[in-house]
Amino acid sequence: MPKYFRPNIVAMAGYVPGEQPGNDGVIKLNTNENPYGPSPKVYAILKRAVNSSLRLYPEPQSDTLRAAAARVYGVKPANIIIGNGSDEILSMLLRCFVGPGDRVAYPVPTYSLYDTLVEIQDGRKAAVNYPADFSLPVALAEQNAALTFVCNPNAPSGTLISLPAIEKLARSVSGILAVDEAYIDFAATEGASTIPLIHQLPNLIVLRTFSKSFSLAGMRIGMAFADEEMIAGLMKVKDSYNVNRLSLLAATAALEDLPWMTRNAQRIQRSRTKLSAGLARLGYHVFPSQANFVLARRNGENIRSVYEELKRRKIYVRYFDLPGLQDCLRITVGTPSEIKILLKEMATLTH
Repeated sequence: MPKYFRPNIVAMAGYVPGEQPGNDGVIKLNTNENPYGPSPKVYAILKRAVNSSLRLYPEPQSDTLRAAAARVYGVKPANIIIGNGSDEILSMLLRCFVGPGDRVAYPVPTYSLYDTLVEIQDGRKAAVNYPADFSLPVALAEQNAALTFVCNPNAPSGTLISLPAIEKLARSVSGILAVDEAYIDFAATEGASTIPLIHQLPNLIVLRTFSKSFSLAGMRIGMAFADEEMIAGLMKVKDSYNVNRLSLLAATAALEDLPWMTRNAQRIQRSRTKLSAGLARLGYHVFPSQANFVLARRNGENIRSVYEELKRRKIYVRYFDLPGLQDCLRITVGTPSEIKILLKEMATLTH
């Protein structure tokens, strides 16, 4: 079969998502899901919507959701595109801006799906190493890239780049800057989002997701914000009916109950502080996270064995067998009881 595929597809490894164990009493802290459920308004609208209307196509451009999001985020509907998760929007960006041999820049380590998407397009990865403190690498703006990604807060570190630094980067790069704000609602810093800058920076695209702070990972809904002409161009490459009817309703209902999301994000912020402090007491260096996870390091020590032993005890965290991360665990912020159990078990493994 390989002879039928393009050579770059044969050569690539493919994206590896976090493990999805069954619900047999596991504590699942490996895929950055929200431990708290979505707004009751979501459940209510979905119950009403499961009827004969499912035989009909959804809105092709998700106009109702775009209008709701425009009201919430202070932009026009024409500044927004909706995707089947923000991952689909990432794919749209690659299809629009990257052809064979075009450079795509991003600081590493970061969200590894970027690697996969560049390989699918037969583009060229221009990965720039983060410094030890995960500040923005100066060399990132010098890559002459058609497309530059910054995940902010970054995954897997959880660290946040300041708004002035992002603005400076957008003005410095030669192509498009896409800021992936999947975790921004968990940031304790006020005014951290780059969405207001889309009116000043025509090469800026800001991505959001409903998977994390809105607790809708199972519904697969993402958004991107950009200049109206940019959004119009992206519309050309999206699938014709790319988001299903139920997901559109769920996302709209979630936006209509922002206090629910905000309360849950604040609960996660408080739990993140306790988790970070507990890991520090166990001898881990914990990076200053502004996301719903933390990155914990035992400097220079390969801690795959800790990950494997926690898994044996039905506690799932994320281990990356990659240079620079083999001494780290990425741990999703769970409920207070889950964090208590995790720290208790990790204490027995610390040496």
